[in-house]
Amino acid sequence: MSVADPFTHRLRVSQLNPRSPTELTLAPDAGQRAAIAAELDLLDLPALRMAASISPAPHGAWELIGRLTARVVQPCGVTLNPVETALDEEIRRVWTPYATTPEGEEVEMPDADVEPLGQSIDAGAVMIEALSLALPEYPRSPDAELDPPAEAAGEAEEAEETRKPFSGLADLLAGKPPS
Repeated sequence: MSVADPFTHRLRVSQLNPRSPTELTLAPDAGQRAAIAAELDLLDLPALRMAASISPAPHGAWELIGRLTARVVQPCGVTLNPVETALDEEIRRVWTPYATTPEGEEVEMPDADVEPLGQSIDAGAVMIEALSLALPEYPRSPDAELDPPAEAAGEAEEAEETRKPFSGLADLLAGKPPS
């Protein structure tokens, strides 16, 4: 993320109900979706929504469970034509006061779903992170084709015909002389 996050929705931990879940629905408006699309190098972000609940978990932790739905437009990896993809992802994050941020040169990576608990939980940052992880790495339009160059295709066929290392093996095993 950049220094100024394109969308935030901070919830103060001290104001969350420790006895029951806190329901939330995030649906950024068109301007916010445009900022998120720019941050993630998308051509467009026509729809984005996260419905989740934040519940108390054992040992002073908090757990967010929800669903992210979105429609994204990315450039095709072959033709650069726009490719629209519908996303529907489950989200789970846990914030615990016992998690620490890794420090030092060589560190063991902690569980990806567990984060250190601070004074607030940014559900907007969770939504953007889940969206970026759900994006297709190599979007491809239906009409995109990678044709090998004509000379490479001809060489491949020729090599396939001449290179058959086990073609005479059956004759050798049967005791026939090689042809």
